[in-house]
Amino acid sequence: MKNPENLDSVKKEKDRLEEALQLNKPLSCAYYLKEDLRQIWLQKTKAKAERVLTDWIKRSASSGIKMLMKFAKTLAAHRSGILAYYDYRISSGPLEGTNNKIKTMKRMAYGFRDMEFFKLKIMAIHESKYALVG
Repeated sequence: MKNPENLDSVKKEKDRLEEALQLNKPLSCAYYLKEDLRQIWLQKTKAKAERVLTDWIKRSASSGIKMLMKFAKTLAAHRSGILAYYDYRISSGPLEGTNNKIKTMKRMAYGFRDMEFFKLKIMAIHESKYALVG
């Protein structure tokens, strides 16, 4: 499900989404819960984020939609890790993206025999200067 700001006005995706949400109540519930979940990252404090997350978990767990109920359990189990974002305000997303690029590059090359060349290829991913240790 696309975020509202990514809906294409030329393709009238907003209108089509609104129609689909009116016709399909479980989809509507899932969509609005998805949008509410995004609000966690917009909170100013960890305490507010915890309240939003707790409320979201409760609403999802009582939604009657099995996938949302399962996801709510997963989020509840990882609550402390999710809220740890508010301690340092950093995300592992960019690092995971870089790791994925490295894995893809390695897979496409069927492995590298020359580790120095492989290190150069890794540094060239973002054309940045990194100090590789090891």
